Amino acid sequence: MVSNAIIGQMMSPKLDTAIPSLSANALRDPEYFGIVGTMTNTDAVTTLAALAQESRLAIFRLLVQNAPAGLTVGLIAEQLQLPAPTLSFHLKTLTHAGLVNTTQEGRFVRCHAVLDRIDDLVAFLTDNCCGGHPEICKPQL
Repeated sequence: MVSNAIIGQMMSPKLDTAIPSLSANALRDPEYFGIVGTMTNTDAVTTLAALAQESRLAIFRLLVQNAPAGLTVGLIAEQLQLPAPTLSFHLKTLTHAGLVNTTQEGRFVRCHAVLDRIDDLVAFLTDNCCGGHPEICKPQL
């Protein structure tokens, strides 16, 4: 029989002590998992390279303008006047860089901008801004 004091707590089988419960954001807490939510130099280069092409930048900006709903591939092609093979190539590059994700909706594929990826990139680029005193030069949005 489990006592009322133990209900709601997980017990460590080896130590017979309560394991502290984790908050909803614990997976992003560097204390627990320092690698989650961080961007490496390689990630930043891949992301910047994906955006360093006129058509891909236009695709991403169009998806940002239509966030969070996103757009179907056909609408992207129509609005940017891109042939299907060209659009497919650019979407593959943006998806590989983590900037776009797609979902199947029946016969259609809907594309969404991954805004968290841009947030991560900006955070990476401005990490340790102003010698560790970001209050001096807050980004102007």
